[in-house]
Amino acid sequence: MRTLIGALLAIASTVASAQDYPAKPIHMLVPFAPGGAVDTTARVLAQAMQQRVNWQFVIENRPGGNGFIATTAVAKAAPDGYTLLMAHTGEFAVNPALFDNVPYELERDFVPITMVSDAPMLYLANSAAPFNNFQELVAVAKAKPGAITFSSAGSGSINHLAGEWLAQAAGIQLVHVPYKGGAPAAAAVAAGDVHFGVMAAPGAIPHIKSGRGKVIGITTAKKSPLDPSWATPRDAGIPDLDASIWVGLFAPRGTPQAIIDRVNAEVRQTLNLPEVQKRFVESAGAEAVWMTPAEFLARIKNDAERYKRVVQKAGVKPG
Repeated sequence: MRTLIGALLAIASTVASAQDYPAKPIHMLVPFAPGGAVDTTARVLAQAMQQRVNWQFVIENRPGGNGFIATTAVAKAAPDGYTLLMAHTGEFAVNPALFDNVPYELERDFVPITMVSDAPMLYLANSAAPFNNFQELVAVAKAKPGAITFSSAGSGSINHLAGEWLAQAAGIQLVHVPYKGGAPAAAAVAAGDVHFGVMAAPGAIPHIKSGRGKVIGITTAKKSPLDPSWATPRDAGIPDLDASIWVGLFAPRGTPQAIIDRVNAEVRQTLNLPEVQKRFVESAGAEAVWMTPAEFLARIKNDAERYKRVVQKAGVKPG
């Protein structure tokens, strides 16, 4: 009887804490410097949540270590709902395929709360490149194997893997040229140092507007909310390619389910707001996407399997 009473009291206490949550600011850790896709997503969501339900967030940027620094900090944090992680495809779907010793495990250390945004990357070519679309790129690459170069934000980056994935799916040979970050990789395309590059939309837009870059297509099967005229791989008969940059919210393993459910529900209502959806499109070329924790976990595991195959086939090593 005492055991049953104790269990009922624990449940009642958890429910009460979820109803009172949050009673103080929530720290949201970001594994990257300000200005990137993950940071932008965190700030758009935090501002919208504050305006809608008056939740207070403290965004903490902890870049470095391939995302390990911020991610492990959240894994070790108290599971009380006051330390959350805003991470992207790289931390949970790419890093396990790249590194032999990742200091965290998704299902052991975290509870996925929900995806927040999902965006394609662009295959941006120099304006003078001898191809204008996927079909022409494939034709040139097959005529001159190993002659076409592409840039990325670094070896093992999601951008790099999207380039290798294109080569594998289309049956062509491409030469990867890594740079230290997305900005120099995009600048290399604009300068003609490489034929094309793989990058997030915000990094490509200035070069499209200047006329120094042209969009060959996007990396996802789904059309871009920023410009639906951009070709998908499936439009060009390359159905196996579907690489996106998703950003999502995670809590430390052990966080009460009632708090997970509360955060998930409030994020869902916030992402449903038309003005919030518009901000994601305008700031990152992204779509606001809500999922249940189970749906998000399944998506991450599916992506991890696909990137593992790309990494192994291409022999990719982290930069």
